[in-house]
Amino acid sequence: MNWHARYLQQAVWTRDLRTYLFEKAGLTAASRVLEVGCGTGAVLGEIHIPAALHGVDLEPESLVQCRIHAGSASLTRADAHSLPYSDRSFDIAFCHFLLLWVENPLQVLREMARVARTVIALAEPDYNQRVDEPDTLKPLGEWQTQALLRQGADPFFGCELAETFHQAGIRIQETGTLQQSGMKRSLEEWKNEWDVIETDLAGFVPSVDIQRMKSLDEEARGRGERILHVPTYFAWGKT
Repeated sequence: MNWHARYLQQAVWTRDLRTYLFEKAGLTAASRVLEVGCGTGAVLGEIHIPAALHGVDLEPESLVQCRIHAGSASLTRADAHSLPYSDRSFDIAFCHFLLLWVENPLQVLREMARVARTVIALAEPDYNQRVDEPDTLKPLGEWQTQALLRQGADPFFGCELAETFHQAGIRIQETGTLQQSGMKRSLEEWKNEWDVIETDLAGFVPSVDIQRMKSLDEEARGRGERILHVPTYFAWGKT
């Protein structure tokens, strides 16, 4: 499984939103910017501004990749629940598809609020509202939800994002859902998506059922009938 390719795919989904939110938050005027949960650098590597860029992640393997893809950033291995920076060290701290994966999202947001003047959460999904069409593909959504739960994620966190910002003492400037209407995924993106699905479901769902669902997905896509929508929430605010 090529995780950097997966993270690049997710970065494409949020690129327009990032451009909008970064402009609103004053990214180009910032002096120090932090990505919490920088992963392999799929997002951090797209930021080209004079500011000092920093990234923090818990996984050593991800940081090795991030040093390749975001070579200008200063990277640190640390737990997002206890960031190794002094108060107000950054103008902006942001995260991207992170909070659903952490043990305590509120604590992570409190830490981000402690070290930065502006906090941005770019993308947090809510699988409770996932839509799969045709109906024959609904089991796929249920399987993926269960796979996320088994991996320790909270696939329903998105709808709690705004309230968690409030609890963390962050004054919300704007919140909402990522607009993906009309978005069509390329064949390469579809294949990458299925790499993730097959990895997640291996050993949990019989291979024959996975391949049957893959065929149904491909057929529906070919007929132009495939709909997959997972509401994905964002929020940004000031501390």
